[in-house]
Amino acid sequence: MLFLAMRSVRKRPGRFLATLLSAFLGAVIIMTFSSLHDTAAAPGVDEVSAESMTVSASVVGGYGSLLVFFAIASTLTVDVRRRAEEIHLLRCTGATPGQITRMVVGESAVVALAGAVLAIGPAVLGGRLLLDLFKDSGQVAADVAPAFGAMALGSGFGIAVLASVGAAFLAVRRATRPAAGTRGPSLGRGRTLAGCAALAAGAGGVLTTYAVDSTEEMLMAFPAYGAVLLSVGFAVLAPSLLGRLLHLLRGPLAATGGAGGYLSARNLHRRGAELAGVLMPMILFIGMATATLYIQGVESDWAAASGLDKTVDAKNVETLNLVVVGIIVVFSCIMLVNSLYAATSYRSREFGQQRLAGATPGQVLGVVGWEAVILTLTGVVLGTAAGIAGIIPFTMVRTDHVLPGQGPATWLVIIALATAATLGTSLGTARRTLRTPAVDAVTAAA
Repeated sequence: MLFLAMRSVRKRPGRFLATLLSAFLGAVIIMTFSSLHDTAAAPGVDEVSAESMTVSASVVGGYGSLLVFFAIASTLTVDVRRRAEEIHLLRCTGATPGQITRMVVGESAVVALAGAVLAIGPAVLGGRLLLDLFKDSGQVAADVAPAFGAMALGSGFGIAVLASVGAAFLAVRRATRPAAGTRGPSLGRGRTLAGCAALAAGAGGVLTTYAVDSTEEMLMAFPAYGAVLLSVGFAVLAPSLLGRLLHLLRGPLAATGGAGGYLSARNLHRRGAELAGVLMPMILFIGMATATLYIQGVESDWAAASGLDKTVDAKNVETLNLVVVGIIVVFSCIMLVNSLYAATSYRSREFGQQRLAGATPGQVLGVVGWEAVILTLTGVVLGTAAGIAGIIPFTMVRTDHVLPGQGPATWLVIIALATAATLGTSLGTARRTLRTPAVDAVTAAA
């Protein structure tokens, strides 16, 4: 099966482009920040500089690992679903679920290794630029030289390959269970338990804020991590939450959107698990970006009003927050576009069948547009709830106010970015797919 996996990657490289892109970007992020560990461990680096770089690398490494896994998992899930007929054919010819799993996992490992190798050059450059940023802010001494060694390479290759292998194993296991004639309630139950555990941990982190002194420098760590865990929990539980929301909205959608709204609700209800890969990056992006930016804004305003000079630790936290938000914005948007493009282009046969049944291209685009609107609203509600859950406790403890004084402008920009990415990718990919004649689309996909 490993030989078959190598031939599959070599013969059809375009099919693995989305996974390669996710692994490449993830490895760039991980290697870039892990290079700070190598720099901090170099001889002659003072203790303050080493501590600043080590803390930054550790914190962003945790965020990056989480994002890499979600990115690769979302793209691999869509890719494995696109290969349902191929997997069924392999089962009919005598392949066991274990053999199919080894083939898909082997493909993912090969692609992840290629992405990690390609990431070395950009990561070296990114590490140098990041070190210059720390020097400019006064957190690292000016005479510290950049280093790129075992920590950067080991973490980049390790996390990219492990995330790809783990995500591929879960995706192909889910795909081969129906073919084997077995049911998989345990998988859904495990997902639910994981999501509930993340929500419980996030709620604990947020509530811990009230037990910390209002002048403590590290106060913002508790609501920030709590909001992150709440975002993860909502993202994991997205399929079931989307199903409940659609059950409530089916009537209003049919009334306001006509046939397009009704079909969109039906399609989303049937494909909820598949579209979880789209909701995951959206919820993570909105929740984490909203919480981090507003919490940092409240902290900066409080420090300015109190007349306090920023310590090295405070500068560290501020830099980390801004860098983490930047990573979240770029990586989550790429995840979102990647997942939407794969999920929408996969439906070429479905679009062709709808057109052969009498639907016009405009009606098909209308259905896709309503689906994108529903997904966006779901992601906005869940992501905003996670963000607010972290913002309000921090604001109450730090400033004795309930709501931050920054206003809704930052939140509106975050929502606008998520909406533009979702609607633009969905409608653009659907419009491109509809250029293929209906008969050719049905025949090619059959």
